Amino acid sequence: MTLMALTLSSAAQVFDNLPDPIEDVNKVVDNTPDSIAKALMSRPKPGSTRRGSNPVLFLIGNSTMRNGTRGDGSNGQWGWGFYANKYFNENQITVENQALGGMSTRTFYTDLWPAVREALKPGDWVVVSIGHNDNGEFFDKRRARAVIPGVDPDTMYVGFNQRTQRQDTVYSYGNYLRRYVNEIRAKGANPILMSLTPRDAYDDKGKIVRKPQTEWAAYVAATEGVPFVDLNELSGQKLDSFSSWKEKYHFLGDHIHTSKFGAELNARCAAEGIWESKNPQLRPLQEKMFNVQCSMFNVQRHPGKPVVFFTGDSTVKNSDKDDDGMWGWASQAQTVFDTTRVTLVNAARAGRSTRTFIKEGLWDKVYNSLQPGDFVTIQFGHNDICPITDQKARGVIPGTQDTLHVYHLDNDTYEVVYSFGWYLKKMIDDVREKGATPILVSLTPRNEWPGGRVERRDDSYGKWYREVVEQTGVEFVDMHNISADFLDKKFAVKKLPEDKEKARAKVAEIKEKAGQYFKKDHTHASKMGAQMNAQSMAKGLRQNGSELAKYLK
Repeated sequence: MTLMALTLSSAAQVFDNLPDPIEDVNKVVDNTPDSIAKALMSRPKPGSTRRGSNPVLFLIGNSTMRNGTRGDGSNGQWGWGFYANKYFNENQITVENQALGGMSTRTFYTDLWPAVREALKPGDWVVVSIGHNDNGEFFDKRRARAVIPGVDPDTMYVGFNQRTQRQDTVYSYGNYLRRYVNEIRAKGANPILMSLTPRDAYDDKGKIVRKPQTEWAAYVAATEGVPFVDLNELSGQKLDSFSSWKEKYHFLGDHIHTSKFGAELNARCAAEGIWESKNPQLRPLQEKMFNVQCSMFNVQRHPGKPVVFFTGDSTVKNSDKDDDGMWGWASQAQTVFDTTRVTLVNAARAGRSTRTFIKEGLWDKVYNSLQPGDFVTIQFGHNDICPITDQKARGVIPGTQDTLHVYHLDNDTYEVVYSFGWYLKKMIDDVREKGATPILVSLTPRNEWPGGRVERRDDSYGKWYREVVEQTGVEFVDMHNISADFLDKKFAVKKLPEDKEKARAKVAEIKEKAGQYFKKDHTHASKMGAQMNAQSMAKGLRQNGSELAKYLK
């Protein structure tokens, strides 16, 4: 038995007789269909992440903070505690996620808190954000985790706990919070009370429901002189600003547990709440934080001069420096746009798909930089229909339905992957949210000539682009076919020779001639090819009567 198993063996035994999976009174399953004992042993031993004499930031919560049996996203759901460490300097403090699915303020306090309390040292920090599971029955066989609503310090309920098979006393929500606070302080550590994560639920005014535990936690924080972060409100405000479609994908599987998007949003809001607090007690912790400010492009803005952000892969942005090298067409955008009236920002990145452009934070940098009146061109495809689970992990599900699947990647991590169209729709929705204009652009053609004419991928990417256009009403520039028409006009033949060898030779000849618009392979453009694609963009905008066409030369 491992050291961790030994430490938690008594707590694990308390839960071993429970049916798996367990559905609670909210009709929610808090753990994946593995044993809860395994979930307990997957948490770090309290205090084990400490580096030398550095403090530890302990996170106390439930499945909204640490989800699944192992907390690794294998069920598609993530807790925000997984992403909390990105906002703290690991050379000064470590973040230790001690949360566990299914816990209430009461059951965490009785079953898991003693080991965490024992690990506390002076100067440590403890975030307590728990309460989603505090309703239900007081002494049932399955959970026995409910608490008395409110903050009354004297309210209690005594009975026989069928889960633990002993007499038990239940206190109020506020009573349990006070116990955490007092015991944290007794160890010389610093408590932070934090309200709960929002649920996917709306009130009669169409706003995300704010949980009553917020008022209770705020009251305890005020009366005990403890820093309070209203995570429920911070995250709720952001969810309120989203479209209904976007708000929904921040949750996965039910109305409580978050997808990666939701977990990252809650982690950011928790960090922002600490970072922006004026409470002087938090200054030592704030000094150990970083990455809280959103990543943005340093754009020189001028009144009446919009910004155009180009997003995509290497066909949009490449080396763009050697006259005889590979070029992305947006590097040549100044040849068609009047840069005295519009600012151009090439945000594309070679090798990216819709999935990796979003996953790596490249899209967030664009999103954070947007202002009303800006434009964003969205052009992906060359890297999207690739293997989904390999080392590059950039493939997507073909099609445009709002579908998803949890994949076990070759690097032994898990990721929820969506369809090609879903990722495009996310970007389109994000741009509109900021008051900017999205423009979908089809992928550039390749130097392939089946039948003596340039390859057209209208039955795959072309079909998907048009489906997204139909579903969203987004403006669409069909660069693929505009550039292909240009290439066909210059190099295509009406009919190849009947003889197969002569036909192959003819195709090779065409490909060589067309090669002046490509460089090194059949996908990437030469500088001439990049300028040709930029001209295709301009032509498409004029054909559309686009608002962006006003800024063309």
